[in-house]
Amino acid sequence: MSDSPDAPLPSGLRILRGDATSPQAAGPKIIAHVCNDRGGWGKGFVLAISRRWPEPERDYRAWHRERAHNDFGLGAVRLVQVEADTWVANMIGQHGMRRGSGGPPIRYEAVASCLRALAAHALELGATVHMPRIGCGLAGGKWERIQPLVERELLERGVRVTVYDFD
Repeated sequence: MSDSPDAPLPSGLRILRGDATSPQAAGPKIIAHVCNDRGGWGKGFVLAISRRWPEPERDYRAWHRERAHNDFGLGAVRLVQVEADTWVANMIGQHGMRRGSGGPPIRYEAVASCLRALAAHALELGATVHMPRIGCGLAGGKWERIQPLVERELLERGVRVTVYDFD
C-alpha cells in the first residue's frame, strides 16, 4: 500500500482530505449522509449539502411531512438527483437529535440497513459512493463501528467508497 493520503485501506476503502459535496471521481456518484428521524435539518454536514443544492433538504422535509403515507423512518433511504451524474442519499440512521438517557442518536442497525439499500442503488446506477465519516458527528457514532458496516454493506458488494475528512 502506498503512503499517499488517498491510498485505499486494505479493505478497499479510500479516505481523502476534502469536501464530500465535491466528489473526486468520474462517472455516476452518490453522496451519502445520515439524517435524523425527527425532521430536523440544519446542523452538521447537511449545511454543506444545502449550500450546494436545495433539492435534498426540500425532499427530506417533504418526505418527513408525508411520513404517515411513505417509508420515512429508521433504515430508509431516498436518493435525490442534484446533477446529471450526482445524487444525494438521505439515510435515516439517527433517532432524535441529541444524546439522552438512551445514549447517542446513532442507530447502527438502521445505518446498516441504509447502507444495504444504498448498495443496491449504487449498483443499479453504476455509481461510486462518497461520504463524510457518516454518523460520527452530531449523531454521536464511533467510526470504529461504522467503518465495518461500510465495508460489509458496500465494499463487499463491489461498491467503491471514498470517505472525506474535511480540513
